[in-house]
Amino acid sequence: MRITLYTIAISLLMSCGVSNLAAQKKSSGTFAMSMKQLQENKASLNAGNKTLEPAVKKLLREADKALVFGPVSVMEKTVDPPSGDKHDYTSLAPYWWPDSSKPNGLPYIRRDGVTNPEVKNFKDKDYMPTLCKNVETLGLAYFYSGDEKYAQHAAKLLRTWFLDPATAMNPNLNFAQAIKGRNDGRGAGLIDSRHFIVMIDGIQLIKNSSSWTKTDQAGMQKWAAAFLTWMQTSPVGLDELDAPNNHGAFYDAQRLSLALYVDSIDLAKKIVASAAKRLDYQMDEKGSFPKEMERTISLHYTAFVLEAFFNIAQMSEAVGVDFWNMITPSGKSLKKGFEAVKPYLKKPETWTGQQIKPFDVKYAYMLLLMADKHFKCKDCTAITMELAGNKGNTLDDLLKY
Repeated sequence: MRITLYTIAISLLMSCGVSNLAAQKKSSGTFAMSMKQLQENKASLNAGNKTLEPAVKKLLREADKALVFGPVSVMEKTVDPPSGDKHDYTSLAPYWWPDSSKPNGLPYIRRDGVTNPEVKNFKDKDYMPTLCKNVETLGLAYFYSGDEKYAQHAAKLLRTWFLDPATAMNPNLNFAQAIKGRNDGRGAGLIDSRHFIVMIDGIQLIKNSSSWTKTDQAGMQKWAAAFLTWMQTSPVGLDELDAPNNHGAFYDAQRLSLALYVDSIDLAKKIVASAAKRLDYQMDEKGSFPKEMERTISLHYTAFVLEAFFNIAQMSEAVGVDFWNMITPSGKSLKKGFEAVKPYLKKPETWTGQQIKPFDVKYAYMLLLMADKHFKCKDCTAITMELAGNKGNTLDDLLKY
């Protein structure tokens, strides 16, 4: 496995370096969200269709809350990374705990699916996903309302976390998801930065506003290109490239989003091809994902890996690839994977795999709504509304997918 994927990574870098952008096609719009769908939604609202109004009102309430968030930065953490440079992102592995049989608790031991509250002491892990989600929310609010205040705050959050030399995060995750007594960071830590996917869509939604300047865009693209290069050349990044589970799928989803953002279209096409190979070997003949089934919260992780592949499929449209309807050489497909899990998204209590805590149905919404659109799943939207209950007509997923 390592030889094949390592060779893919090196060939990508050799054939299409992320710094060589001049000859690449310029992207225009969102990536993990369909700009066409967003525009159709907005046109429908402007034409007087009331269906999406509750969701827009809820979105704007959430965006107003985001206006009072931050700005935050990696410099606020109280625990220094091993490098001594606070600009380096730092986090702990969530499912690793002190060993009570050892006087100092080291090395930590694994309790899959049970989060060690100690991870909350590492503020980077708290701040980064919240920041990314808020940028997406503010971007959507700007798109649907046209109110510049949302773009202005999103730009402020981004400049503080990524662009201001005094507060900017270094473009690496060398010290992410460390395990005390075992390592200072690991490839699995790249799952922390999966939130960049929604953040980049948020940037795309504000990029034509007066609050996001050409200098901001160029600086952010430079940062993204540096992070993408780190992902594909560092030992930590290459270790995650080999991950045979949801980590590997999100590795491809992240780097595809980054490649599209920096306009490296040839590289994006190669990443899509790599993701297709990954789907082929991660899924079994029944449409299940064996590595996710090994987990103590296996329904969650099955939905999670499908989320990564659904993101890849949506982004693949930007390079002219129909990943949604692709069938791999051994007969695997996204539709097969979705249909295998669909009955359990509707009724999580019937899941026969391990699930040591209740499945959070919010992880089903995106899968169901996108399956409605791409797999012609006639009852998927109805299932979503049933799961969401009285919150159904206010879901921001309705505005995105």
